[in-house]
Amino acid sequence: MKRAPRLIPALLLVLGAVPAVAQQLTVVNFGGANGAAQKKAFYEPFEKSAGAKVVPVEYNGEQAKIKAMVEARKVTWDVVEAESADLDRGCDEGLYERLDWSRLGGKADFLPAAVHECGVGVFVWSSALAYDAGRLKEPPRGWADFWDVKRFPGKRALRKAARFNLEFALMADGVKPAEVYRVLATPEGTERAFRKLGELKPHLQWWETGAQAPQFLVAGDVVMASAYNGRIETARREGRDLRLVWTGSIYDLDFWSIPKGSPNRDLALRFIAQAITPQRQAEFARLISYGPTHLKAFNGLDPKVLAQLPTAPANVKDALKFDFRFWSDQGEALEKRFAAWAAQ
Repeated sequence: MKRAPRLIPALLLVLGAVPAVAQQLTVVNFGGANGAAQKKAFYEPFEKSAGAKVVPVEYNGEQAKIKAMVEARKVTWDVVEAESADLDRGCDEGLYERLDWSRLGGKADFLPAAVHECGVGVFVWSSALAYDAGRLKEPPRGWADFWDVKRFPGKRALRKAARFNLEFALMADGVKPAEVYRVLATPEGTERAFRKLGELKPHLQWWETGAQAPQFLVAGDVVMASAYNGRIETARREGRDLRLVWTGSIYDLDFWSIPKGSPNRDLALRFIAQAITPQRQAEFARLISYGPTHLKAFNGLDPKVLAQLPTAPANVKDALKFDFRFWSDQGEALEKRFAAWAAQ
């Protein structure tokens, strides 16, 4: 013990020589081609500039996981890519931090739809009708053709969820895109949508992750599918003869959000601030065909890239804007009904 005081300075020198462990930031995304593009456009540049390690986690939008973390006060996720309706409802329930927009460069340079008190829009994406051009004699023109199993025989694939499918069903039943949510908001409209879905149920194969829709098409399991436009364009770049029908497509935004109680809130804000710059957003759009939310990001994009985005005038002309307020208010009840219906 008498020698301990002499050892302390030497011990401090040794400890001082140990390099500091880099901070880790857990970022949750939807995986697949989307996650791969995020890695190159967002994660790797941030790791270089911030000296932090980004740990990606894939999920399928399970808000129950976030709610469980927040309520238990054991939050291990720092940044979450959230769909608009989930973000809006989760913000009301106190699951997400309110963002300090002064640290994100302000709101003026973003699409109005990208600005939310609990999130900032990452990109604009579309859920559209996709098909295998090599297996169909003629191309489908919209959701009515998707439902026409006599003229277009074969299995179809839809996401295993109420949202989007109820809208697609109404459009297949003759409702114009501009009237979809007015009809769906009524009990009669909801019944109509589920009845129309029931017509197609024997011919359906469900997908639960964005990567599965193009995989089902490429494997020949289905001839048509609802799919995220960026996943189909990525498959086309890989040489697959998959096509999109933009008529009746539904476009929306995904948002960066921070779960309430994140242990790395400051680092999370720094990550988001860098990821939403025009340079990073333009690079993301080059890697996968999802539209930027920062208005200045469009200036650096090639016309060929712009033409494949959901925001291109020709693509958005006959499309439907996803009503996240409707789904934030009524989504829980509709999803429960859908789950019971799908299980029958």
